[in-house]
Amino acid sequence: MGEIRLVHADGKVIPVEFQRKHIKRMHLHVKGPEGRVVLSAPLSMPRAVLEAFVVENAAWIEQKRQQLRCLPVKQPHRYLTGETIDLWGERKVLVVHVGCSARGEGFLVRGSKVFLSVPEGLTDTQRVRFVREQYRHALAARMAELAPSLEQHTGLFVREWRTKDMKTRWGTCNIQARRVWINLQLATKPPVCLTYVMLHEILHLAERGHNRRFYALMDRYMPEWRQVRQLLETSPGNC
Repeated sequence: MGEIRLVHADGKVIPVEFQRKHIKRMHLHVKGPEGRVVLSAPLSMPRAVLEAFVVENAAWIEQKRQQLRCLPVKQPHRYLTGETIDLWGERKVLVVHVGCSARGEGFLVRGSKVFLSVPEGLTDTQRVRFVREQYRHALAARMAELAPSLEQHTGLFVREWRTKDMKTRWGTCNIQARRVWINLQLATKPPVCLTYVMLHEILHLAERGHNRRFYALMDRYMPEWRQVRQLLETSPGNC
């Protein structure tokens, strides 16, 4: 997450997240139903230039926010039979079996359907928690498969890989503890997105900041990382 600044434009105050990146030009985005404004900019671009760019595009920002407000509100998952869910970048129809002996064996994928056994007598809240744990198990298993090859490939080793449901980040790295957290939502995205985020975080063990050296490392180990990042940001999926 970048620096949050309040920009005054057309009599309004616009919170803008400034993200400094190794890029050549500015890119302005309006994201999510809340209309979050994000401006990606070159590392050396003066803040005054960034704020002026936001002011110049204030009308466009408001137009995009209006469009987002008109979109239908996505209903929260209840995880019932017939509901569609996202798993590894594919939309599947959920088939739920309720049984007192169900212990959460995980998702069983068969073609366009995902079969899942859940314990009997769960409330709606408990059912959501139970299914999200199945997502967590699926993500942790895939991470365990990927981690050794990424560590050997980069020569960087993580002491502990963990999962967490995060709102603003796909992953975080505690450099001192050599601990990496990966966003639970990545279990709904195409598998290459998980590889990209794990690589991104592990490379912070070699370079703390998002600077020229860091992006050179990304280019070295995943030349197509920019396309994968775009896929991550634009592909549907949440659990």
